[in-house]
Amino acid sequence: MEKDQNGSIKMAKDWIQSLAQGRKGREIETQALHHLYSIHVRRGLIRCNFLVPKSLSDRDGNWHVGAIATLIDIIGASAIVTVVGNINVSVDFSISYFSPAKINEEVEIEAKVLGQRGNLSSNMVVIKNKENGELIAVGKQWMSAFDLEHLISTSKKPTRFAY
Repeated sequence: MEKDQNGSIKMAKDWIQSLAQGRKGREIETQALHHLYSIHVRRGLIRCNFLVPKSLSDRDGNWHVGAIATLIDIIGASAIVTVVGNINVSVDFSISYFSPAKINEEVEIEAKVLGQRGNLSSNMVVIKNKENGELIAVGKQWMSAFDLEHLISTSKKPTRFAY
């Protein structure tokens, strides 16, 4: 069931803000988004800025690639929420890293919904250095919408997933 456009946009923005402020989510999510600000959300598009903190750096002082991946996953999923109205599960996720971002550098993040086919939605997240426009990372993701609560409540035996 699809939510109205304004409700979906509000849901996505509230979710991102609550994670960034540490009110919801797991520590990995809240840490990865803690320095996120200037969040602009509309149907199928999210733009925001992020200041790379020391707490998310690797031993060389670069923004840790795992923290980048977490941020891409959450912001990309949020962009899809603005279109379909619910949180989805990643079924395919790829990231290309182009250049590092250092501690205290500011980056721009843009997430776009590229399309939908049945229960699948696709997004792309682009991260650039705000000062010089240098490309840092691009993430592409396919997500599937399904009602996990319904699946669990109607299942008589545990669901097994093959990897």
